[in-house]
Amino acid sequence: MSINNLPDDAISIHNLSKKFKNPDGKGFFYALDNVSLSIPRGSIFGLLGPNGAGKSTFINILAGLTIKTSGEAIVWGNDIDKHPKASRSSLGVVPQELTIDPFFTPKESLEQQAGLYGVRPKDRNIDYILRMLDLEDKSEAYSRTLSGGMRRRLLVAKAMVHRPPILILDEPTAGVDIELRVQLWDYVRKLNENGTTIILTTHYLEEAEELCDKIAILDKGKIVKSASKKDLLEDTDSKTISLKVKDIPDINHPILIALGAIINKNNELIINFNPKIISSREILAKIEEADIKPFDFDVTGASLETVFLSITQKKWNGREFNTKDFK
Repeated sequence: MSINNLPDDAISIHNLSKKFKNPDGKGFFYALDNVSLSIPRGSIFGLLGPNGAGKSTFINILAGLTIKTSGEAIVWGNDIDKHPKASRSSLGVVPQELTIDPFFTPKESLEQQAGLYGVRPKDRNIDYILRMLDLEDKSEAYSRTLSGGMRRRLLVAKAMVHRPPILILDEPTAGVDIELRVQLWDYVRKLNENGTTIILTTHYLEEAEELCDKIAILDKGKIVKSASKKDLLEDTDSKTISLKVKDIPDINHPILIALGAIINKNNELIINFNPKIISSREILAKIEEADIKPFDFDVTGASLETVFLSITQKKWNGREFNTKDFK
């Protein structure tokens, strides 16, 4: 496809639905229910939603692993029904599970993957991919000797070996420590700067806020919000007040319950509020009424966390959602 013929949207979805039989065999439920969205070419697009929202079904339909019930899905200008091979070859999918062959070297793994996609030996860019993902020094080492972060990068390399214009990253930093997570963020940015459209599913909301320029929130099979990150954060009326206290208060105090207060990992009292309904001054007065004496506080605008919570109305108790509840 020439530069002049590149699609404006890397992926375009219209009224996409998928229904499954209920576990008891009686009736059906919709994993995706009339979903429509557009993912701009060259963007880093975040797909967020709680466990069971339909994200995995969405990815599997695009990858040709699940047959849709109805609707239309266009991948890089190709209808997944009319041109399945072309649409699948436009995608690289990085699964959450660290599935590697322990007896293959990274270079051998990429050669094998390239062969599966029919990439001719002279057209393979394996050395470039290994170098870009900082795996060049380990190209001849057995994959079983690689660290967790290197294995994750190897999965990205395998997904990129046939040069797809779209890369889907399913929970790419799940189970990865903070240092490796930041490194992977850098690799994602590098891939995007080189022209790859990135679709990211993650349960780390700060990750989506850090990387994504457009975000869709999927809940119970429906798109409940789709907007640029900037618009998403500006449209909300939510603010957050963080209060530092010497002694951790009883979170079950009636006033704290009424304010919806939580305690974060730093033992700070966190309250999300709508300034049109209650002011920070009024919140501080209620905190004093509860005989809580903060020695410092900070008021900030909306974060993606508060936006997500306001839309999906989920209960939350820390900086990270539990992976059992949010995938």
